[in-house]
Amino acid sequence: MVERTRFDEAECPVARSVDAVGDWWSLLIVRDAFDGSRRFGEFQRSLGVAKNILSTRLKALVDQGILELHPAGAYNEYLLTPKGEALFPVIVALRQWGEAFSFAPGEPHSELLDRRDGKALRPLTVHAADGRAVTPADTVVHKIS
Repeated sequence: MVERTRFDEAECPVARSVDAVGDWWSLLIVRDAFDGSRRFGEFQRSLGVAKNILSTRLKALVDQGILELHPAGAYNEYLLTPKGEALFPVIVALRQWGEAFSFAPGEPHSELLDRRDGKALRPLTVHAADGRAVTPADTVVHKIS
């Protein structure tokens, strides 16, 4: 088996983030946690992932502090921590990117709606400290030494 490259000591925040949640199963588990899944069986049914893979990914998300394991009667529940909840904009951004680029016009897909008014969310944008929207051309990476 090929050993996975680790980025947990990389200087780049994107690389470290990918190290924590970059595999697709972990991101889909987090997505399902936002959608209300709590128990192992709920995640397994939703994702159709092998139990050993799901177990490994759930343990890693707990170890990373993204999920917490809570006893709930005869079962355990996996709940998002504040660190996990902070992934909400990441999941929304991936969802919106997928809606824009992964479906043919008119092809059915799920939507994320505001509970209050039942309407779709506005597309996410990145803003500078002064509030103006920025694009990649407006930014530069500054390495801190």
